[in-house]
Amino acid sequence: MNSNKTPIPILEGHDCFACGTNNPIGLKLDFYRQGDSVCSDVVLNRNHVGWQNMAHGGIISTLLDEIMSWTVIYFKRAFSVTRSIQIRYLKPVPVEAPLTLKGTITSDGKARSCHAEAILLDSKGKMLAKGEGEFVVLSGDKLTSLPEDFKNQMTELFKKYE
Repeated sequence: MNSNKTPIPILEGHDCFACGTNNPIGLKLDFYRQGDSVCSDVVLNRNHVGWQNMAHGGIISTLLDEIMSWTVIYFKRAFSVTRSIQIRYLKPVPVEAPLTLKGTITSDGKARSCHAEAILLDSKGKMLAKGEGEFVVLSGDKLTSLPEDFKNQMTELFKKYE
């Protein structure tokens, strides 16, 4: 795999729990492209515990969903929403340890949907969890609940990915 890490710009000042820079309790993920994958490095903390010293399954699911979502955003340069997601928890995920997320597009399917997969790796490259998802690709005019300013910011962000 290509070892070059190309940073992927995200929007600043938004409240998304996973990638928002404005959420005081959020994960504040940032992303980079590495070959045909979108990746993120993260260290979970004590606030993300389920069982003793292990990450909560909902946090793991959030991580995998978010990396797949940003994979679709980056490679499709479009808004998307998760239609379905399947998670496989393979090994306990430690907190206070470096983790890497990797997402890839697995099929483009119909024009309005695509499939992606994600893996969560420990610092030695051991797979701890895996996700597969279907994402619906939407044009900005379909997202009527989003403020116009946000849609405009995202559209400008897509242009940076070219």
